[in-house]
Amino acid sequence: MPIGSLLFPLTPTPAAPVASRSHRNSILRRRFRVQTKAGMGSNGFDSTSFFGTEEDGPNLSPFLRKLFKEWDDRKARGLFHHDITACETKVLPGEHNFVATLIEGRDQKKRPTEFGMNQVIQPFDGGKFNFTKVRPDEVIFRFQDTKNESARYFDGAPHTVSASPSAILINVSPIGYCHALLIPRIQECLPQRVDQESFLLAMYVAREASTPFFRVGYNSLGAFATINHLHFQTYYLKVQYPVEKAPTEELTVLGNGVTVSQLVQYPVSGFVFQGGMSLEDLSHVVSNACIFLQQNNTPFNVLISECGRRVFLLLQCYAEKQALGSASQEFLDMRINPAVWELSGHLVLKRRKDHDEASEATLCRFLVEASLSGAEFQELKRCVLEFLTSAGPEEFR
Repeated sequence: MPIGSLLFPLTPTPAAPVASRSHRNSILRRRFRVQTKAGMGSNGFDSTSFFGTEEDGPNLSPFLRKLFKEWDDRKARGLFHHDITACETKVLPGEHNFVATLIEGRDQKKRPTEFGMNQVIQPFDGGKFNFTKVRPDEVIFRFQDTKNESARYFDGAPHTVSASPSAILINVSPIGYCHALLIPRIQECLPQRVDQESFLLAMYVAREASTPFFRVGYNSLGAFATINHLHFQTYYLKVQYPVEKAPTEELTVLGNGVTVSQLVQYPVSGFVFQGGMSLEDLSHVVSNACIFLQQNNTPFNVLISECGRRVFLLLQCYAEKQALGSASQEFLDMRINPAVWELSGHLVLKRRKDHDEASEATLCRFLVEASLSGAEFQELKRCVLEFLTSAGPEEFR
């Protein structure tokens, strides 16, 4: 089928009616039937064991081979603000094995945050930067619904990102290999807030990668999302994240079989979701929890792990502490913005001194300061569990 016949009009179109859950799921499954050319190259990284190497190639899913190929192409064209392969990355000794990457001046090259950090839900503002304004060559590829079974990713970047409902873009200030942005239904210019359909899309992307080294993350407003246009982040790192190794304590099992646990012996408070009869069931529970937090103006970060089989919902209050002037000056000087990757245990440091002197004890103290207190988490846990367990059976089919 020619590409042109699948493109949406370049002028804005009304949002489609909300589909039934089963219909949405079937649409997304069709989107992720992938056809790519055989023999696509490796990811091009051979300087460190943290990133992909040539021997990964035969074991990569078609989706990930495609992503690596296109990301490497943008790197070769010099589209990134820095060369992530030249940035020093190390695993710190200790109980958690935090990953520390030095990217000097990254905070000065990123696009500035253009909204207040005190409201998790804020309206989309087309006058601010959003992803419809990126350069066309920042688009890796796009995907969309089709009636037949031949849905595919398209070679080459489109002329305009508004030509498709969903897109994957490079992150021009990457913290790791294949650091990219997933923009659901880009043409609709949705604000940075979780909805069930978009979260399910992110879960399918995680599953399509077919490797635990590829994760999908989300930052709410107030939890260091820097752009108020709905997006998720992805990247590939060949280590187990500290949060993925942390012990957990089971809290409850919901009616659809999804298990809700809490992190223990980890410096960040949070929930862990896994199980259920399907990926759709798990996605539905997590997105409901996110929507509850949004409605209660509670910042959060999400890590979709293990190809969508486990999801971490992490809570923090660091932006609030910064606004109130109660954040430690030691950590303010380090200029760490604790978004999902930092809370999960991969911390980006901007100063040589901080990277050289980084220790597990220091980073643990920082993450404890960024996280909710024990009492705050206990109260929030009570509210979230009450909300999830009070949902009727129809909510968790």
